[in-house]
Amino acid sequence: MTEETKTPYQVKRVKYGEKTVQGRVVGRGENKTVIPEEEFYQMACLFSTWKDFSDYYGVPETTLRNNFADLFTKARLTTKKKLRQKMLETAMNGDRVMLIYLSKNWLDMSDNGTTEKSDDNMLPWTTEPGETDE
Repeated sequence: MTEETKTPYQVKRVKYGEKTVQGRVVGRGENKTVIPEEEFYQMACLFSTWKDFSDYYGVPETTLRNNFADLFTKARLTTKKKLRQKMLETAMNGDRVMLIYLSKNWLDMSDNGTTEKSDDNMLPWTTEPGETDE
């Protein structure tokens, strides 16, 4: 059998049913959509974007932002917290790369021994009137 003659598997006996979904109702008129909070929260924890949500639920981004900003922010902060905990745990278990990264970023340490991150501080320069480098 060649690859061209193979057909993809298709479900022959589709079963349908009903279920009740509890969540936030968004939209106007007949275009109302119920979005389960826990489902939204789990997706937001994975750093899904507003566009991802809009495409998935078929709801405009602005509508989602107006109705789910609180869950979106909380989910992102939860993930950041978990990531920070894992980074610290990894560093404390002896991962040199993570120790260096955290030292530079959290403790403002650097390889050259200075903690200033800007080059706008000039060295003091004093010259007497009439002096020149000859």
